[in-house]
Amino acid sequence: MTLDLTTELAAARILAVIRGTDTAAAVATGIALLEEGVRVVEVALTTPDAPHAIEAIRSAAPAEALVGAGTVLTVGDVADVIAAGAQFVVTPAVVESIPEAVRRGLPVAAGALTPTEAYTAVRMRASAVKLFPASLGGPAYLKALRDPFPDIPFVAVGGVGLAELPAYLSAGAIAVGLGGPLVGDAASGGDLDGLRHRARAYLAAAARPPAS
Repeated sequence: MTLDLTTELAAARILAVIRGTDTAAAVATGIALLEEGVRVVEVALTTPDAPHAIEAIRSAAPAEALVGAGTVLTVGDVADVIAAGAQFVVTPAVVESIPEAVRRGLPVAAGALTPTEAYTAVRMRASAVKLFPASLGGPAYLKALRDPFPDIPFVAVGGVGLAELPAYLSAGAIAVGLGGPLVGDAASGGDLDGLRHRARAYLAAAARPPAS
């Protein structure tokens, strides 16, 4: 049965992005996020030994959680993350990994900024479009993109803080991707208690109905 990534993201509303400098800290970060109730977690391949981190977090994850790989750029990257047990992939751009992941049955949230990139990503059968960096245009830009593309499921990623989260959801994002504003320095050996506190705050904000 193929994972419906769009449905899962829309239900979770939060995609946690783990990008750090220490493998063990990245694993601890992922486990802490899952323990606090985050249900969709991505480990960026720029993290040292990211496949091991994905495998370790996946082994500790509850059945309803999803663990994926981010910054997946190449055909080789797709093979590596499949071997590690990644359940989905995320890209920063429209790249060769998208059709390869789709071919191998792995859903993709494809990075795009412009209308052409967003449309191209969907034509390549990406499950969702990661609007990145979302902060460049803000919620108003997302709303403008959705006018000609109402059926594209957008995930706003890049510079989305706690204060901005409601506006992106109100503008039509099915979810928001949270890296530094949520994870902080935890994935590089920093404060896990602070991470847990931020996770609870973000989950509470995402649970509120978007303003009409």
